[in-house]
Amino acid sequence: MALKIYNSFTKTKQEFKPLIPGLVRMYVCGPTVYGPPHLGHARSYTDFDVVYRYFQYLGYKVKYVQNITDVGHLVGDGDDGEDKILRQAQKEQVDPYEIAYKYETIYFDAMQKLNILKPSISARATGFIPEMIDMIEKLIAKGYAYVTKNGNVYYRVHKFGSYGQLSNRKLENSLSGERIDVASDKENPEDFALWKTAEGGHIMKWKSPWGEGYPGWHIECSTLSKKFLGETFDIHGGGIDNIFPHHECECAQSEIANGKRFVNFFMHNNLVTINGTKMGKSLGNALTLEQLFNEFDPMYIRYYIIQFHYRSPMGISEDAIAKAGEQFEKIRETYNQIKELAGGKTAQIKSGEILEIFNNFIAAMDEDFNTPLAISELLKFTKFASQVVQNKDAKVASELLEAFGKISFILGLDFEDKKQKTNDNGNEEKLLAIIADVRNKLRAEKNYAASDYIRDQLATAGIVVNDKKV
Repeated sequence: MALKIYNSFTKTKQEFKPLIPGLVRMYVCGPTVYGPPHLGHARSYTDFDVVYRYFQYLGYKVKYVQNITDVGHLVGDGDDGEDKILRQAQKEQVDPYEIAYKYETIYFDAMQKLNILKPSISARATGFIPEMIDMIEKLIAKGYAYVTKNGNVYYRVHKFGSYGQLSNRKLENSLSGERIDVASDKENPEDFALWKTAEGGHIMKWKSPWGEGYPGWHIECSTLSKKFLGETFDIHGGGIDNIFPHHECECAQSEIANGKRFVNFFMHNNLVTINGTKMGKSLGNALTLEQLFNEFDPMYIRYYIIQFHYRSPMGISEDAIAKAGEQFEKIRETYNQIKELAGGKTAQIKSGEILEIFNNFIAAMDEDFNTPLAISELLKFTKFASQVVQNKDAKVASELLEAFGKISFILGLDFEDKKQKTNDNGNEEKLLAIIADVRNKLRAEKNYAASDYIRDQLATAGIVVNDKKV
């Protein structure tokens, strides 16, 4: 079967064909780093991590770009008001750059716990201000953007005839009244900010042809996607709450600035809801990942998330996560029994029943990454594997271990026994202590050649040895 993906542009499932054979270029809107990551982040980046993994499983080379919004994302997502990072900096009484770095670090740590692979490129918006200015200048030159007397730059929405193509909104239904305030210097209320003049005391600001200021939120993703993926690329991902205005504005900017179609596929994951209400930091009802990690194994949370199709809303309760955790532990236990029975050795899948279940699993993934259906096939695997354990069939166990390994990679589920992993880490620490002791003895004997050789070999494995006295 061919992989089919639901395209938010066409509102239909379409067979996926990359623009460049063998290469998938994918951009996903990253976090705004002004607060701790929450379950909404876990949901979005787990969903797209599965997409990233599945493309790799299919044999594609994937260039996956994610931005880090560390400037320009205003409260309410409108064109006036405070920058979210500046507001948090004032609240914590620290430099805004410190806020951005602090929460970026926390974000990546949380993603690692969820077994989310790092993107090919994670780009901070503040590192690409010159490229943003260049794109804004192109839009001004083409008459699609204008500079106001206040030094702000806005995009002329009415001039772009295709505005609303993604969200299916008409201009009369997308008034700026939906946002927090309407800036007084706009030609039309619907026009959105490309560049804002920095007021007195505004720390995050850069020189531009229009005076000192900072970029709007939307120009960031248009600039970064072009920088790393080209003028037209394969997939742009994000939450459905990004469709309007963010992704709609990206399309308007990019198609005019580049003179080409922006992206082939738009993919949008649905929201996390609590009692039927959207969950989010700005609404004050977000469950932070730190809170959840204190209660649950991160794999329970990941397993819970992928039980929902990425385009379906995801309700949340601690009881539901706990039940998902119980089910996951049964899978984990069975996997480790199979691993022990197979002696850790895998074998090519030949058994009819295993092959049938695995092919059904792949068919589910090919159908717009249908992880709920894929999970149902995983549960069939687990049931069959339990029978193999009872029968002590090592040959079939090796085939199951191979299948479990592929499923583990695609879904990003770590089935390894936690106790065994802890023991393995303990053994590594003991081994490093022995190596350190050997080096110390070699240095005491002034056998620096052998000592340096060990140090250099450790360095190639990412282990840095510092011989300087403290």
